[in-house]
Amino acid sequence: MKGTYLLVIHLQKKSSIIIGALGRIEFQQGYYIYVGSAMGDKGSTALLNRVRRHVDSSTNKKIHWHIDYLLDCEYINIFKFFLIPSTERLECLFSNELKDICDKIIYHFGSSDCSCDSHLYYFSQLRDFL
Repeated sequence: MKGTYLLVIHLQKKSSIIIGALGRIEFQQGYYIYVGSAMGDKGSTALLNRVRRHVDSSTNKKIHWHIDYLLDCEYINIFKFFLIPSTERLECLFSNELKDICDKIIYHFGSSDCSCDSHLYYFSQLRDFL
């Protein structure tokens, strides 16, 4: 199954985290929504497997994407996730909607393969739509 996914992440404590080539980023306590896509039909590029990989708290997981660095933080947990099955890439559409309602954009996070400002958005409090 192909599609887009949203990870709703809770950071329990303000943290300074090195995010690969982006360097050190200061993350505030609160909620973050990450927008990702998985456009493969099977294996690690399929939607369910991609989200399973993110939800897996195994310490043996290889750090590959920006989101992997963030999820590796001890104060992070995935609060909720949404799967949007689709053969179309909807990642940028969701990102553009979130940037208008978030409290802060984490610039360049997860968006190196598109023209979006980011694919990670900060919310100081849990919103009703979540």
